[in-house]
Amino acid sequence: MEFKILKQNFTMNIAIYGAGSLGTIIGAYLTKADLNVDLVNRNTSHIEGLRKKGAKIIGTVEMNVPVNAIYPEEMTRKYDLIFLLTKQLENKATVKFLSAFLTKDGVICTAQNGMPEALVSEIIGEDKTFGCAVSWGATMIGNGVCELTSSPDSLTFSIGTPGRDIKKLHEIKNVLEKMGTVTIESNFIGARWSKLLINSSFSGVSAVLGCTFGEAANNKKSRLCIQRIIKECIDVADKANINIEPIQGKNIRKLMNYNNKLKEYITFLLIPLVIKKHASLKPSMLQDLEKGKPCEIQSINGIVSEYGKKFDVPTPYNDKVIEIIHDIENGEYKPEPDNVYLFEECK
Repeated sequence: MEFKILKQNFTMNIAIYGAGSLGTIIGAYLTKADLNVDLVNRNTSHIEGLRKKGAKIIGTVEMNVPVNAIYPEEMTRKYDLIFLLTKQLENKATVKFLSAFLTKDGVICTAQNGMPEALVSEIIGEDKTFGCAVSWGATMIGNGVCELTSSPDSLTFSIGTPGRDIKKLHEIKNVLEKMGTVTIESNFIGARWSKLLINSSFSGVSAVLGCTFGEAANNKKSRLCIQRIIKECIDVADKANINIEPIQGKNIRKLMNYNNKLKEYITFLLIPLVIKKHASLKPSMLQDLEKGKPCEIQSINGIVSEYGKKFDVPTPYNDKVIEIIHDIENGEYKPEPDNVYLFEECK
């Protein structure tokens, strides 16, 4: 028996393209708030599960919401707002495809990792490009079921735009506030860098070791790798004149930067506390590796390494994460705890 979706005639049509773990949870919250939302995904079992049983969210929250789930080939209408949550590996083709489904004033808001706005704006223009840094995590279970692995009080978003459409930015804010706290960032590259720092360190190391954020933070050897990656991200940002914005009220640069042994020791102790609300998070890169799929390491640690080369800042730990991940993709290693010893040459 399938859920019947009854909707009123809302002025804003919204699509979540790439409705996997994060997108399904966002879609469930927005649908529950009576917004007109299509969840779009290519995964047959997931779409059929959503159609038959609704979006079932487990983990730190529990809810089951009937949603409108479709395949990309079933998209027929124009959207005022498309949230883009696919991996960046095929962004150019994806954005070109989605541009045909935008209304005259429609926009794309990329909620991907890394810094994808530049490429998106090249295709559809700055005024149609908006970015969203998602500060929480989730895991795809399958068949319409997703697990929210972050604490419910950490459901926050930072949004910005390379263009000047402030009105549209506030419209996106109003939509996402149906789920959590939204901050409009005038320094959006700084907000992006904050998320990039978290992803490069915790996601990168956890993907290499095949574990959660909390497990990587609690092990002293992998915690050292996390600390070094954070330091590299801060050093690169400083050299590039990027002002790293606070994330969920925490000034990461102030907390985690160090220039003496005492502060270095304190930051080492702080790492498990900093990530406590997200300790159960299993990185999406690891989920991809476990499925035998290539992950978007070049859009995460690769960005830090790229900026490091540009501004002459060494990034040996970020470079090593990239190397190990590619070796895992090529079948030379598996994601496992012993991979932590592969970082020893970075010391």
